[in-house]
Amino acid sequence: MENVVLTIHLILALLLVGVVLLQRSEGGGLGMGGGNSVMTGRGATTALQKLTWLFAVCFIITSLTLTYFAAQGAGGGSVIDQIGADAPAPEPGEAPLGSDLLPPAPADAPLAPPAADAPATPPAANP
Repeated sequence: MENVVLTIHLILALLLVGVVLLQRSEGGGLGMGGGNSVMTGRGATTALQKLTWLFAVCFIITSLTLTYFAAQGAGGGSVIDQIGADAPAPEPGEAPLGSDLLPPAPADAPLAPPAADAPATPPAANP
């Protein structure tokens, strides 16, 4: 059912784009236009405009339907809960998960150097 609604949704999107592109541009967004009436800027509603409204309403309905299907398909918990529930606990003496991604450090490796503004010796404690 979800695939049928998705297919209809995609067809409606293409039809909506096509119908909008077929309409004549009148510059109505700026208040200039080729209106036939002296008092109002609105002309007669054409068949393309009615078809545009029909496609737009159907597009919104299929969007809401797909949202409903997606909400029904979602589990009830968060992704973190799903990951935490399925993650195996390491055995005692076993390396932690992901430790194989980094190369092991040599035992005689020096520590990282201190920051440039760090004092060479710690300050003396005041009694």
